[in-house]
Amino acid sequence: MAILFQCPWDNAPDWISLLRARLAGRELRIHPNLGAPEDIAVAVVWKPPAGLLADLPNLCLVQSLGAGVDFLLESGEVPSGIPVARLVDPVMATRMAEYVLAAVLRVERRFDAYARQQAQRLWRRLPQRDAPDVRVGIMGSGVLGARAAQLLSRHGFRVATWSRTAKDLPGIESFAGPEGLAPFLGRSDHLVCLLPLTDATRGLLDARTLGLLPKGAQVVNCARGTHVVDADLLRLLDEGHLAAATLDVFVEEPLPPDHPFWHHPKVFVTPHVSSITEPATAVAQIAENVERLARGAPLINLVDRATGY
Repeated sequence: MAILFQCPWDNAPDWISLLRARLAGRELRIHPNLGAPEDIAVAVVWKPPAGLLADLPNLCLVQSLGAGVDFLLESGEVPSGIPVARLVDPVMATRMAEYVLAAVLRVERRFDAYARQQAQRLWRRLPQRDAPDVRVGIMGSGVLGARAAQLLSRHGFRVATWSRTAKDLPGIESFAGPEGLAPFLGRSDHLVCLLPLTDATRGLLDARTLGLLPKGAQVVNCARGTHVVDADLLRLLDEGHLAAATLDVFVEEPLPPDHPFWHHPKVFVTPHVSSITEPATAVAQIAENVERLARGAPLINLVDRATGY
């Protein structure tokens, strides 16, 4: 059973070294050196080239190198009936929660405003709200969303989640389904998007939904760029309805140099770093699935194609 590894990231050599150590005795092939395609049973990939997976006749498992799998399901690259697994990594969840907390604190503690004052050599204290007076709404309550909600709640923020079905997280209000969206948005001073990307969530954050947020709200997007309609977000920022946006993901990545987000005074841009996959912890999950596949045991972290996550 050969394993194909395909990854465009700069740290691909780290992945390869760890995979070889954990999968000693298994044949690991590095894209684009496929060898005989019929030997490959497992493809470990991130945004594979078009046609790559369809050309593997004996493929038994596609393993994503991240928590998201939309790029696999939407492209139609994965043949029907082939299981797809994602990473569910506690390190990734912790990193995401810390990013979200930092995004909320940066706005609430007025760091952007103080940076502007520093540039003017202006010494002026600005008003701030305490955590119990601040309402944070998190869209998506899976592993990443739940960890972020719990961390923010421990810091005293009033946290609620919104998801397809209701969730039970201690001390955190739950909204669910289409009927729960408007009331959820209306109580969110900070809206954090951690949704999976599906047909139902693409473009969900448009003028209508963003307009339901309280005046002065912040939008934090750490999920996928296509959750947000860029033009609508920019218009609501320019009109003053929204006060800030922290964006880590974009429709096109890298973000084109002429995109308005780069120079907008209310937008804080990071280059898709909110929750970078950590090879040292993620490789263990990949190796576990390879071994389970070899012995015919149930696989872990499988994606439900019907829901897209």
